[in-house]
Amino acid sequence: MELLIVNTLPEDHSAARPAVQMLSSNVTKYGVINAHKMNISPCMGCNACWLKTPGICTIKDGYEDILKAYLEYDVTVFLAGTALNFVDYRMKNVIDRMLPLATMYIHIINEQCRHVPRYHKKYRFGLLYDGTADQKYLNKWMGRVAMNFGGTSFGAYPIGRAEEVISCI
Repeated sequence: MELLIVNTLPEDHSAARPAVQMLSSNVTKYGVINAHKMNISPCMGCNACWLKTPGICTIKDGYEDILKAYLEYDVTVFLAGTALNFVDYRMKNVIDRMLPLATMYIHIINEQCRHVPRYHKKYRFGLLYDGTADQKYLNKWMGRVAMNFGGTSFGAYPIGRAEEVISCI
């Protein structure tokens, strides 16, 4: 199993470091992208990644490396902070900028409109969050994010429960 960890928490965060160590110890290959220091801009909604430069975001802020990594690894686990009972802006930007992985075309899945994935890949996503958040809502949100990219979610968990994610990977 090949695991990508996208960490939007500071690298020296007291819970992030043990979570990364725990997750990486049980896989054959892993990569960690520490996105906390990256200045990942929010999606502008310009649709260039669909129309002008298919699969390539026009914002040049280093996010291209993360997009490429989604395709390279089997599973992605996001580490995020929280704000207002949801993921913080860093994590929200990371998820919103995934749009180049989809096309602008829509199909119906379980009576819901979803984008047609650009690549033939079954993404598997999970979330570990630090702080106060509505876990039930985050589970539903991660499920919808994964479904929108033709993948599956194994849920959202408080970062202190990282060992539960290992059994899902």
